[in-house]
Amino acid sequence: MRLSALIFDVDGTLADTEELHRQAFNEAFAEEGLGWDWGPALYTELLQISGGRERIRAFRQRMQPDLRALDALALDATIDRLHELKTAAYERRVAAGALQLRPGVQALIEAAPAAGLRLAIATTTSPVNIGALLRRTLGPDWSYRFAVVEDASTAPLKKPHPQVYRQTLARLGMDARACLAFEDSGNGLAAARGAGLATVITPTAFTAHHDFASALRVCESLQGLTPERLREWHAESLTCLELP
Repeated sequence: MRLSALIFDVDGTLADTEELHRQAFNEAFAEEGLGWDWGPALYTELLQISGGRERIRAFRQRMQPDLRALDALALDATIDRLHELKTAAYERRVAAGALQLRPGVQALIEAAPAAGLRLAIATTTSPVNIGALLRRTLGPDWSYRFAVVEDASTAPLKKPHPQVYRQTLARLGMDARACLAFEDSGNGLAAARGAGLATVITPTAFTAHHDFASALRVCESLQGLTPERLREWHAESLTCLELP
């Protein structure tokens, strides 16, 4: 089965976004006068939880473990407000040019169509975050490069659940064995593998300690990777599947 599609995660994979997200969370907390500060070590720990709202909820629970169920509606409203402020802070930073695509990403995206490879995005980040990043880095018509974009608005079950990858494959109308996924984290790898996808990992400083034993390859970046090389790796993955 010939490699026919490349499926990309966004945060950490297309761009090393997490430090910017961390700063944006702290700006939102300061704006609300909470006195919270997520340093790099704490944020690395919180990244084990997929989803910005989910991280805020988990941290609030840690800070106030005796929060009563009666306060649930007020808590939801607070989390929504904090996440809105954080998203706005992140967008401002991206619009100001604080992010670039990781090495090799743009070259691979541009080379893929000529090699007969379709492109897709499978992320559980918000559409607003995706648009902010890719408009700035790939241009206003970025979405035309991707046959499918699945995100938090269409796949509410966060990674490591494989929902977002299963839906991406369904919309592509393709078998998982004809695709490669690109991820940067343990949760992302688990989601991709759960959908049957061979996966190339490019870790970041926030995820380098994760377990990537089930990845097809772990690379420092996508720099220098070509569709031809990816097809070689993909063929190796199929050979491994066929071995008794």
